[in-house]
Amino acid sequence: MENTILHKETETNGLFYIEKDGKIIAEMHYSFSEDDPTIIVVKHTDVKPDLKGQGIGTKLLDALAEYARKKNLKVTPLCPFVEVQFNRNKKYNDIEAQ
Repeated sequence: MENTILHKETETNGLFYIEKDGKIIAEMHYSFSEDDPTIIVVKHTDVKPDLKGQGIGTKLLDALAEYARKKNLKVTPLCPFVEVQFNRNKKYNDIEAQ
């Protein structure tokens, strides 16, 4: 099954997500920091139960990380999943907001 990660964004927030049959089955929400427009705050990650354990959350995070690197943004993880991934994986050190 191919899981294409889609992205949509407004001036204040955004979403990386995967759709199946017109429904969102996995999503990662973020917003831009009001204090610093170079920081995005990851607020929530949700993966439907039948997709758990397939690395879908990590794929969403990798897409967000790639986006942050391209746009020279830093990331603050309010989402527990992203916070754990930041602590486990040095590959995200370059984008983590201090």
